[in-house]
Amino acid sequence: MAIELMELPYEQNMLEPIISKETIEYHYGKHHKNYVDTANRLLKDSNFDDDALLIDIIKNSDGALFNNAAQVFNHNFYWLSLNPEPIAIPPKLNKLINRDFGSMENFKNEFEDKALSLFGSGWVWLELDVKEKLIITQRGNADNPLIHLHTPLLTIDVWEHAYYIDYRNDRKKYFEELWRLIDWKFVASNIVDYYHDLTKPCMENSQLCDYIDMLQHLNEPTT
Repeated sequence: MAIELMELPYEQNMLEPIISKETIEYHYGKHHKNYVDTANRLLKDSNFDDDALLIDIIKNSDGALFNNAAQVFNHNFYWLSLNPEPIAIPPKLNKLINRDFGSMENFKNEFEDKALSLFGSGWVWLELDVKEKLIITQRGNADNPLIHLHTPLLTIDVWEHAYYIDYRNDRKKYFEELWRLIDWKFVASNIVDYYHDLTKPCMENSQLCDYIDMLQHLNEPTT
């Protein structure tokens, strides 16, 4: 099987009361699992090898296979973006957010605006674009940063099955509460991974590289 259902990094009741165990049972146990099962079924009739990586499938497929494979990735990333324990924003990450959004308040307001104004189903992402700038994007349905050559850092699921059991149609309340679960250490680690995956050095005078250097060599606290 090329794609597996990820194991959650916490027990299904550990995000309560913000996300209930019942929501996770449906969201992870049914919706997420269905994307995995459907993607694997479609892979049997595709040109992909059995050991094809999920990211490669996403970047080189379309139609139903892309939709289901991308939704597996998106959901994996969503679960990893959350943590039952409060995680403080690393100071250098906060500095990058201030650089690109003006302030943390501006960042949160833009994220919320994108989440609430996304029509229909989809995702809101914090991404690193090709110019090493932090941006917030609305991506409908199964769309994600990978196919736009951007690096995903954080995502919020705004499909109704992510919040309807707990918040009914109140997407705003769901989003406001979710800030308490964001794993900022995970966000920071994705920036470091971006650096390690580079085939060429960072841009000249890159603040991003300065940030990564601080994380790796000065042991900057990330919690």
